[in-house]
Amino acid sequence: MTNSTKQINNDHAMTSFDSLIINANLATFSAEYGFDISADNNSHNMPYGQLENAAIGINNGKIAWIGAQDEISSFLSSYQNQQITDAKGNWITPGLVDCHTHLVYAGNRSNEFEARLHGASYQDIAEQGGGIVSTVRSTRAASSDELFAQSEKRLLALMREGVTSIEIKSGYGLDLETERKMLTVARQLSEKHHIDVRTSYLAAHALPPEYTDRADEYIEQVCEWLPILHREGLVDAVDGFCEGIAFSSEQIRKVFGVARALELPVKLHSEQLSNIGASALVADYQGLSSDHLEHLSEDDIKKMAASDTVAVLLPGAFYTLRDTKLPPIETLRQHKVSMAISTDCNPGTSPLTSLLLAMNMGCTLFYLTPEEVLAGATVHAAKALGLNNKGRIAVGCDADLVLWDIARPADLAYQIGLNPILGTMYQGQWR
Repeated sequence: MTNSTKQINNDHAMTSFDSLIINANLATFSAEYGFDISADNNSHNMPYGQLENAAIGINNGKIAWIGAQDEISSFLSSYQNQQITDAKGNWITPGLVDCHTHLVYAGNRSNEFEARLHGASYQDIAEQGGGIVSTVRSTRAASSDELFAQSEKRLLALMREGVTSIEIKSGYGLDLETERKMLTVARQLSEKHHIDVRTSYLAAHALPPEYTDRADEYIEQVCEWLPILHREGLVDAVDGFCEGIAFSSEQIRKVFGVARALELPVKLHSEQLSNIGASALVADYQGLSSDHLEHLSEDDIKKMAASDTVAVLLPGAFYTLRDTKLPPIETLRQHKVSMAISTDCNPGTSPLTSLLLAMNMGCTLFYLTPEEVLAGATVHAAKALGLNNKGRIAVGCDADLVLWDIARPADLAYQIGLNPILGTMYQGQWR
């Protein structure tokens, strides 16, 4: 190919994007631009994978080109005004990813919030018929329309802060009909609001009242329901609660065995209240993530590192429960385990619908850096959901982007209560 032919092909490429974003500063979180938060020598890490004075070309909902602003300037006359977004020197990040939520539920548990302030523990509330089982009663009683309407408000709050992908768990049904209802509502929310919703089957969340003292029998039912809901296209991953007040490692293994037979990825609520080796269990199954982790041991961290399992940190629950046992952040860093951050949006222990606030909490409560929490809400959160084409600004990735009115990326974790969003793009379209 001659040089002139190469130039013609290059000119054609530069004039054929569906849309352009120009005059932007990018926090790419892409290794191509130097992002390597776990580098032994931080001098090799370009913070946030940042690229200043840049432009992005988009085709078919994907990022097709990234380059310096001066590379595209001479081609702008080939585009109509509506195809070009001028970022005016503002910052763009990947669309935010909330990778651990219980967003679909009915009812209200502010009474438990009050009870904890009067000294009741998480365990006390559960033993008195509150906790998860309280929400189960409300969720079973709600119609699909009622459940959708209540859940939609929470989703919209997150979307207003730039969330473009979200995980939504079941687990407040604990019977086939209500688990199906929850997962169906999650799918309906995705369809209506043009957001990527990944569903997790969490029937192994708590023991329903009708199975009191019959946990093994209930787990058998959980294992029977899973293939049914999977055939209906409602399940993207399988989760469980492995804890003294929930289910044992042996019981969770039975559920994970069914998940593996269906080729579904797994994740787990682990080491929130005690250390019973749940993170090692999920690592044995090459799980996507292990979540909570306040009581995580170094041996289990090593197993997570070997299986490339993401550590999902949930400061909202830590804050709401007024916990004092910190996750082992430094040890996770030492073993280069990817750390994600999420709201854990749920009615009892983390009624949080702000991923930006969760990021601030991650810094203030867990001593994470602003770069770590923003990576934790983008590239590492996407990894925790198995979404390889999201969470980064890189050629070939989905054009899920957020435009922010900030001076530097750290502002997103630093500011409290201010939403500096200017716009959200999902699959190449501005909302």
